[in-house]
Amino acid sequence: MEIIIVGLSHKTAPVEIREKISFPEHKLADALARLCSRPGIEEGVILSTCNRVEILACAAQRRLGAEQIKEFISCYHELPRDDFEPHLYIHGGEQAIRHIFRVACSLDSMVVGEPQILGQLKAAYQKALESRSTGAILNNLFNKAFSVGKKVRSETGIAKNAVSVSFAAVELARKIFGDLNAKVVLVIGTGEMSELVAQHLVSNGVKQVLVANRTHSRAQEFAAKFAGQAVPYDDLARELARADIVISSTGAPHFILRHEQVARVIQQRKYKPMFFIDIAVPRDIDPKVNEIDNAYLYDIDDLQSVVQANIEERRKEARVAEQMIAGDVSRFAAWLSALEVVPVVVALRRKMEEIRRRELQKTLKRLGGLSEKERQAVEALSSGIVNKILHQPTVALKGEADSQELRNYLDVVCRLFDLQIEGEKDNAH
Repeated sequence: MEIIIVGLSHKTAPVEIREKISFPEHKLADALARLCSRPGIEEGVILSTCNRVEILACAAQRRLGAEQIKEFISCYHELPRDDFEPHLYIHGGEQAIRHIFRVACSLDSMVVGEPQILGQLKAAYQKALESRSTGAILNNLFNKAFSVGKKVRSETGIAKNAVSVSFAAVELARKIFGDLNAKVVLVIGTGEMSELVAQHLVSNGVKQVLVANRTHSRAQEFAAKFAGQAVPYDDLARELARADIVISSTGAPHFILRHEQVARVIQQRKYKPMFFIDIAVPRDIDPKVNEIDNAYLYDIDDLQSVVQANIEERRKEARVAEQMIAGDVSRFAAWLSALEVVPVVVALRRKMEEIRRRELQKTLKRLGGLSEKERQAVEALSSGIVNKILHQPTVALKGEADSQELRNYLDVVCRLFDLQIEGEKDNAH
């Protein structure tokens, strides 16, 4: 039995392709039933997000299993294979194990270290469990993937350091103030970026949002989103003293906050720290504000520099994570290989036992008149011979569980002894 992944992602397919083969959550149960009804597909999970669609399956053979999955996608979505097949990737065996572990650790995400993918993976697995489309192999694979994902996030810094401008602003605010719970934010201008920064600050506990805009009705609309307060634009100088954090993003052609003005406000506040986030182009806030004690000014380029430094830091942590999961991949692959050995060993022992019993019966008939003790001695002799014959091949096969040649060894044993492995008849068609 082999693990197979057939899928596409933001790395291989544009959104117009991804959306054509996505699986809505309310249709997943039906899709899983149809997937697992296909010849040779024993287990299945479907992961469908905005950035990736992946079908994970257990199949008797990699090539035939992959073909069945492609046909399933084509039939289910009523799409010609040519429409999506060039964008697919196919992983099997150890490569498939590594891929799903990397996905769980968000090493394969658009933003490395993002937390959403692990939750999406858990939701996909839960749906498969409810649909009874998983078995021992995928159950173990997903539980191990979740464990690996949790370990990587807790033992590396892959999820630390903000990698968006809005999150970078929050990160800097925390460094300046520590706890944000009692802080007041003043938003000047009501652009989309200002809204994002304000949203993240509020979700991180900021106490109050004040909004100033030349069009007061727009300020009122913006403030309502955060249960905040719209303040008159003409009262900006007075309102500044209330603010711990100032976000400015207007279309003004000149500075709207100057050095002297901010210096007076800081003095009014008895030098309590103020954090200024200038995301306007051209800039809204005089760069000299940074020269004032306890005034911390970051413009859009400063924030982008923080983001780039954080991205590079995540890349370093990602390399550490790759090394961490390598051992987990090998161990899971070894467990999977050992599963393949067991049915062959069982079939071999069953074949030898059938031969032993058949020949023993013939011999006992020919000998005739043996006492019970003598019959038991002959039977023990035959059992001992079979056990000794099977001992070395069994040890050798188990010893090859980690070997890339294991499949060849198993195939040779099956051919030499004409073994029928349980389940192969069902998968032969």
